[in-house]
Amino acid sequence: MSFWQRVDQSIRRSSVWRSLFRQAYPNDERSRAMAVMNNVFLHIHPVRVRQHAVKFAYTFCLGGLSFFLFLVLTVTGVYLMFFYVPSATSAYSDILRIQSEVPFGLLTRNIHRWGAHLMVFFVFLHMMRVFYHGAYKPPREFNWVVGVVLLFLTVGLSFSGYLLPWDQIAYWAITIGTNMANYFPILNRPFQLLILGGIEVGQNTLLRFYVAHVLALPLVAAIFLAVHFWRIRKDGGISGPL
Repeated sequence: MSFWQRVDQSIRRSSVWRSLFRQAYPNDERSRAMAVMNNVFLHIHPVRVRQHAVKFAYTFCLGGLSFFLFLVLTVTGVYLMFFYVPSATSAYSDILRIQSEVPFGLLTRNIHRWGAHLMVFFVFLHMMRVFYHGAYKPPREFNWVVGVVLLFLTVGLSFSGYLLPWDQIAYWAITIGTNMANYFPILNRPFQLLILGGIEVGQNTLLRFYVAHVLALPLVAAIFLAVHFWRIRKDGGISGPL
């Protein structure tokens, strides 16, 4: 037995290795089932997929495209965060610097901007497809509610990111949007103050929208996405044709 083989065996006998890989290579029915149940990423996906679910013309991959765009927006957003400061005095100049001086800055920002538009579009189409195929009916009522929450979170992410360039279009669009909070029953004024952080769009508004856009809303969306995928598996996969 060679030196490296002895090292490999000692690693496999260690407690750290056993804590990471709790069963042997999945070469039979039981070990394959255990590998799936002990892996959070594999556990999300169903063990079996129905024939209609793999047809492109049935789902048009709208859910998968929406999730893919969420990942693209996460990666491009993290890159843009390195060069952006949520300050009313420097936000717009940071955007100009990203587009002119940062390597791949213009490309990254355009991918992020168009990805946000496409994600809203595909999530809306996905909800229409699910409604058309009756996937809101038992036993999928809870997952339908989760999907509706994800739709509102997607709109919230798009709306909160609209202010970050801090140009005239963003400023007045957010001013009009937040003024609509005045028509919210009972809690209209406190709700508007909570969003703006004051009586008008300013530094506090920019900071709140930035925190909501890069931290609060993506975190909540990621949690609901995990629940959404898990419920699809528990409900027997993608709903069948009516």
